[in-house]
Amino acid sequence: QVQLVESGGGLVQAGASLRLSCAASRRTFSSYAMGWFRQAPGKEREFVAGPNWGNDNYAESVKGRFTISRDHAKNTLYLQMNSLKPDDTAVYYCAADRGVTITSTPQYWGQGTQVTVSS
Repeated sequence: QVQLVESGGGLVQAGASLRLSCAASRRTFSSYAMGWFRQAPGKEREFVAGPNWGNDNYAESVKGRFTISRDHAKNTLYLQMNSLKPDDTAVYYCAADRGVTITSTPQYWGQGTQVTVSS
């Protein structure tokens, strides 16, 4: 069973930084493509960042501000978010798909972590 546990959300002011973490089992981390999605109030869930055949893709709205990274020793996926904007306010989800590419409809989801950016 694939379990993804996010942490690191919170309330920050515009311009601040946050780092989200997603912990998984060793088997999941080595066998699945893991990425980040978010859902803002009243909006559809959207892709934020994730792997696509060895390269990390980013949503246009976060390019240059967000960075996805992995710690294989800790089986943890990160999302470093800099220069946060109020539009980044959302519940952020870690997701996983078997293979090397995160799809638009991942098979597995974490419980989500709230990020709120005040102006």
